[in-house]
Amino acid sequence: MKRFFMLLIGVIVCQALAWAQPKPTFKTTTHDFGTIKEAKGPVKHTFEVVNTGDRPLVIVDAVASCGCTRPTYTAKPIKPGKKGKVEVTFSPIGRRGTFRKTVKVRTNAPDKYSTLIITGTIIPKSKE
Repeated sequence: MKRFFMLLIGVIVCQALAWAQPKPTFKTTTHDFGTIKEAKGPVKHTFEVVNTGDRPLVIVDAVASCGCTRPTYTAKPIKPGKKGKVEVTFSPIGRRGTFRKTVKVRTNAPDKYSTLIITGTIIPKSKE
């Protein structure tokens, strides 16, 4: 009987560990820069992510939809309940009008990808 209970406890512990997962929860996934001036150069926004899971969250990679957008991110594992960040820098140089850019964030969570979106309108140098 004692062996049965030890086996049962072992199975329960293994299942609990298998269910434990990291979970990225972004405070927001979109940011509107509004109207920005090309002459002022790059603008930045920091997206905050909280690990609402029960295992460490690792941001594996962040890839922008074009070369005018550059993401940087927290490289260290984010413990459960702790915060990390994805900072997105957008360069309006040589661009005009409205824009919508995405950053695909890959993590070690079961839903591996999150998409962040930045938008705005660029006033070209010639119109300032």
